Amino acid sequence: MAIPAQITGRSEAWYTTPDGKARGYIEPQTLKELWFHTGTNCNLSCPFCLEGSKPGDTRLGLVKFEDVKPFIDEAMELGVEQFSFTGGEPFVAKDMVKILRYAADRLPCLVLTNATEPVHKRIDQIATLLDAKHPVSFRVSIDYADEARHDEGRGAGNYRAALEGMKTLHDLGFHVSVARQMENGEDTPAAEDEYHGMLAEYDIPSDARIVSFPDFHRPGAHVDTPHVTENCMTTYQTAETRAKFMCAFSRMVVKGDRGMRVYACTLVDDDPEYDLGTTLRESMEPRVSMKHHRCFSCFSYGASCSEL
Repeated sequence: MAIPAQITGRSEAWYTTPDGKARGYIEPQTLKELWFHTGTNCNLSCPFCLEGSKPGDTRLGLVKFEDVKPFIDEAMELGVEQFSFTGGEPFVAKDMVKILRYAADRLPCLVLTNATEPVHKRIDQIATLLDAKHPVSFRVSIDYADEARHDEGRGAGNYRAALEGMKTLHDLGFHVSVARQMENGEDTPAAEDEYHGMLAEYDIPSDARIVSFPDFHRPGAHVDTPHVTENCMTTYQTAETRAKFMCAFSRMVVKGDRGMRVYACTLVDDDPEYDLGTTLRESMEPRVSMKHHRCFSCFSYGASCSEL
């Protein structure tokens, strides 16, 4: 039975599907990974961006060091294993290198980046992170292992700019990986072979990790997907696989209209019902509903932003 919305502040849809079935959910486990959304400002304006990022965008604000530090400190008290950063483009944020320095002196860090102009301009600053106590790794977005297709969405010249940025990061000594677009009905091994060849052309290790993502659609989109019920989560998932959903072991901090808030995961910052509070501790208390259309991608494809 759904808990009355007036008690929880969440809609009935958080608990039940339109046809009255119990909504699937994830029970929080130990917090292992903390994500920070650095803001939706980006140097690129990609029409498919799941964050709706573009130059000057303010849907989510650019973080400053003082915004992030308290959450890093709380995470250390909770035994978090890794800090991860996404955007927008993280290196548009003025304090990004300072933030990474503080974070990497405490835990390993992962940064999602397009590796184009903002990275090229700040590469000397980024290089100073090589002497941090823990490694900083970079996942570079390269949508397709084809220059024309990639640049169709990201703008002319950005395929080569991304690969050159990725090579520079690798040559400096940073670990690099790739994020790519997954296509319906694709031959995944063949698609990944194309990426291995692409990386080899730039003298980047051809065995670099490739993280594939389906189309998550733009923020606020209303996408018709099957509803994930409680029965789905027990019939097609096990306790072990449920524990691998990001909302079981990670949280994301965003800077919105109400200041710094903790959301259930990296994919649901366009739905205020996934706002779980102002501290990491309180964010790990409630069950997380599988009501967002992006939850179906996690359920059906095993999609995950994490590299843990």
